[in-house]
Amino acid sequence: MKKTDLAKFDAKKLMGKVAAPGAAFGNAVPPAVDKREQRKRDQALGLVPFAVKLNSELVKQLQALAAETGQDLNVTVAEVLARGLAADPGASKT
Repeated sequence: MKKTDLAKFDAKKLMGKVAAPGAAFGNAVPPAVDKREQRKRDQALGLVPFAVKLNSELVKQLQALAAETGQDLNVTVAEVLARGLAADPGASKT
């Protein structure tokens, strides 16, 4: 590689125009959804972010169930919670 080619490549890197490795013409990846836009969509659906810490075995079981049913992990967790709460509504009372 010539010194001038190296300088051109560095300039392209600085400008952010270097193609990603493995990227081919015509196989453009659709642009990712903006986080703000995703938040608006979730709010319109009545979804609320809810973070919890779970045992790794439970997470593996949930992931396996989601893969088995072909659903998103969020949908699977929501269904499992809904079924669990519907099955024993008095369990949370002490």
